[in-house]
Amino acid sequence: MTIFEHILEKIKEYDTIIIHRHMKPDPDALGSQAGLKEIILANFPDKKVLATGFDEPSLAWLTQMDSVQDEDYQSALVIIVDTANRPRIDDKRYGQGAFQIKIDHHPDEDQYGDISLVDTSASSASEIIADFALSHQLKLSDSAARLLYAGIVGDTGRFLYPATSAKTLAIASELRKYDFDFATMVRQMDSFPYKVAKLQAYVFDHLEIDAHGAARVTLTQDLMKKYELTDAETSAIVGSPGKIDSVEAWGIFVEQPDGHYRVRLRSKRVFINEIAKNHHGGGHPLASGANSYSLDENEDIYKELQEALI
Repeated sequence: MTIFEHILEKIKEYDTIIIHRHMKPDPDALGSQAGLKEIILANFPDKKVLATGFDEPSLAWLTQMDSVQDEDYQSALVIIVDTANRPRIDDKRYGQGAFQIKIDHHPDEDQYGDISLVDTSASSASEIIADFALSHQLKLSDSAARLLYAGIVGDTGRFLYPATSAKTLAIASELRKYDFDFATMVRQMDSFPYKVAKLQAYVFDHLEIDAHGAARVTLTQDLMKKYELTDAETSAIVGSPGKIDSVEAWGIFVEQPDGHYRVRLRSKRVFINEIAKNHHGGGHPLASGANSYSLDENEDIYKELQEALI
């Protein structure tokens, strides 16, 4: 029995299924979570399937979460998608179910779940979910295809990132056969408010770049209040420094209300996930996140980024 078949058997076995994903969700987290929910409901309409977690306002156009009660976890199957480690799982009740499945594409540094499907060759968790459905001839609704396609597009950077494979494109091609407003969805993903545009201008104007292409910019709480931005909205400018030809790797240090910094690390060629792991984080080789608890730690992270490029 393959791991896909094992997962399908467990889905068939349970009447209630609750799907989790990581905190501060992106399109792949929501696409894989809600896409899997739609697939299960399309094939097993009598099951109770719930998606749980914080409703991210900037992605409300993609999907919204269900209201999940404590009693729903009794004898429930819990599936956690797109989440490498347990501390990042949104909704800490994930351990209250009867059985747990992990489906992810990040490096498997925190092994959890009664079944763990981790495919680091996949571009996204949405690609894995779509592969699961397509390879087992499961019914796909238009809404499921839309969600999974959005997740793939989001995590591949519109099919520009290295994780985009021939398999990624083949699966995306299958999803595009379904009836959803592709153009509107892509416009929604590619647009941002005027206040974010002003932040992008700030980033270009204040970006520090060294001789080897290591770059950084710090977004303080005062700055975010000035532009009336939330932490989630700052994610729209994460890729901006990479558009500069002399930038090879970069860090965006976003001050949080409690004073610590959320650090978004990106690179064009040098692996930076080990740097993230050194600072309370992790992720993909070229796209990771970390946390810093002082200005000195910010300096340490930038120095490690610089040293990686020498």
